[in-house]
Amino acid sequence: MPTPTLMANAIRALAMDAVQQANSGHPGAPMGMADMAVALWGRHLKHNPVNPHWADRDRFVLSNGHGSMLLYALLHLSGYDLPMQELKSFRQLHSKTAGHPEWGITPGVETTTGPLGQGITNAVGMALAEKLLAAEFNQPGHAIVDHHTYVFLGDGCLMEGISHEACSLAGAWKLNKLIALYDDNGISIDGKVAPWFVDNVAQRFESYQWDVIGPIDGHDVDAVDRAIGQAKQSGDRPTLIICKTHIGKGSPNRQDTAKAHGEPLGATEIALTREALGWPYGPFEIPDTVYADWDAKAAGAQAEQSWDRRFAAYAKAHPALAADFLRRMAGELPKNFAQVAVDAAVRAHEKGETVASRKASQIALEAFTADLPELIGGSADLTGSNLTNTSFTTPLRFNDDGSVVLPESKPERATQLERATNGLGQEDEAGNSGAAPLPAVDARAAAPAISARFHINYGVREFGMAAIMNGIALHGGYIPYGGTFLTFSDYSRNAIRMAALMKQRVIHVFTHDSIGLGEDGPTHQSVEHAASLRLIPGLDVWRPADTAETAIAWAVALESRERPTALLLSRQNLPYAPKRDLGDISRGAYVLSEPADLGLRSKTQAVIIATGSEVQLALKAQELLASQKIAVRVVSMPSNTAFDRQDEKYKKAVLPAGLPRIAVEMGVTDGWWKYGCAAVVGIDRFGESAPAPQLFEFFGFTPENVAQTVQAVLRKRR
Repeated sequence: MPTPTLMANAIRALAMDAVQQANSGHPGAPMGMADMAVALWGRHLKHNPVNPHWADRDRFVLSNGHGSMLLYALLHLSGYDLPMQELKSFRQLHSKTAGHPEWGITPGVETTTGPLGQGITNAVGMALAEKLLAAEFNQPGHAIVDHHTYVFLGDGCLMEGISHEACSLAGAWKLNKLIALYDDNGISIDGKVAPWFVDNVAQRFESYQWDVIGPIDGHDVDAVDRAIGQAKQSGDRPTLIICKTHIGKGSPNRQDTAKAHGEPLGATEIALTREALGWPYGPFEIPDTVYADWDAKAAGAQAEQSWDRRFAAYAKAHPALAADFLRRMAGELPKNFAQVAVDAAVRAHEKGETVASRKASQIALEAFTADLPELIGGSADLTGSNLTNTSFTTPLRFNDDGSVVLPESKPERATQLERATNGLGQEDEAGNSGAAPLPAVDARAAAPAISARFHINYGVREFGMAAIMNGIALHGGYIPYGGTFLTFSDYSRNAIRMAALMKQRVIHVFTHDSIGLGEDGPTHQSVEHAASLRLIPGLDVWRPADTAETAIAWAVALESRERPTALLLSRQNLPYAPKRDLGDISRGAYVLSEPADLGLRSKTQAVIIATGSEVQLALKAQELLASQKIAVRVVSMPSNTAFDRQDEKYKKAVLPAGLPRIAVEMGVTDGWWKYGCAAVVGIDRFGESAPAPQLFEFFGFTPENVAQTVQAVLRKRR
């Protein structure tokens, strides 16, 4: 029979040894949470170490990620592909045991929690994804989505404001399969938290509409076990289990002190701790009996095999749903997506509408939400401004019993699931033939997956929204997008950074992208934000100029499986920019207009580069210059980040060597000099409160000023 004390002490020993060998790390939290881990991982967690990506596994998030050795010890002991040598290489270059757990590096790590508070917020997103997938796909007698999301978190997570945003939403969304265990040890880096952290945590979470269990003794494995069992019975609420623990449990001189938090115990103290724990084994030595107690491979394989059998029965009864589920969990777009994307761009090109790019985004979304049931949108209390909803999306709502309110089936859309799952299956209007169709689908049985495209009202919670979207993406089954004003990206920036670090397909819709929003003034007028977002490695930033560029930006974002995207969109209407074709827009920059397009046969003398709303200024400046026999090329650069990835041949074709370049963007100028610009028409100060036309004139965003800037550059070159 497993011995809980020995199982917990194995974690403590590995945490002490790894931190000591690295001479860096946080041993106290793993030592304090070891008994909690025995209760959860040893008695409740549904997982398969041999297949960390099994769709119906429970998710475990270590929100207090500085205690990473707890997770690494658990993964190693339970049978994941994390050998002892990796634990010995804790915090070393190229190891799988980084200072904080990193998704995609270590098998079994569900998210890169990074800064405190984001782990619990990611977990809220995971739990929401589980609940919505279950509502869409589970059918009577067939529950293929049925797992829990567990979180360990500490005082620091609860101090961070993002935890308020996320946990409030978790209660509103009735995420009854979200279970958080609070490591209540009362210690942080600066010492006892009581002088600065006086929240009544239990009452706080009760006010969020959570069930609260405890405080209980976090070192009593049976008590924690019972609490988890009780939490799993909740039908309509998430649960917080308050576990009173001792940081550095077992250390004679460091237990319950700040010194146990973020520094090695030291060789002498480790020896004393081994003696106090009754752990006679050497560094990184685990007896076979303890390995046997922890080994989860057989139980995990059995659990997954049981699910496989249930899924096979489900697939037989509901083949289209089963195929769609597998496709979405694999992160694959529908086979007809390329045609959907082309159609959206071509329609935009043919219509040539004059609309704000935020409206152009909604037009593109209308096409994409029709064919992508995995799209799940939202807005931080700005839906009417961000335009993130469509006729295909339904506001997310819950019944009193906690179940999801599903929209009524629309029979005329009954074929959409089959199209999304398996291509068109027959010739479309253009005569293109897709793959062979799946067996006929009963429209009523397929209705949840056909109709359930949700739009989430996140409330005024930009940071929480961004990190929740990360959790949704990490869970799988959905592609999340969410909207707010561009200037508020400062609130959500760190979660955007984490999405880029984890290479997650998350789409941020940022509207009101410049001084063009007008009267709200400099507090809301984005000046530095586009440049700032472009600095985040791995984040694609698009600032489209019209409806076609916007549709293509959306298509590229949806196809980008390993990078998040920020779409920067205007409040004001933008005229359509006529184009020869749409072929190169997806490459981030392209030649929009040549002097010859204006009937000017003179040799090109300069290049104007512009983004977003400023493309129209560039085109009008080109006309003014042409009237003076000055020939310039206009390059639209909707995405600097996408353009920077292109090969040198293409870059030189768009921006030929030897021609002076002048960039135009309503933002700080710093980021444009790397393109060898001779001048930048930008704004290196905050804006003003006034109607947009007055601001454009005041700050020099006029065709005349752009033309004069080009002329000044050319005079200097003579």
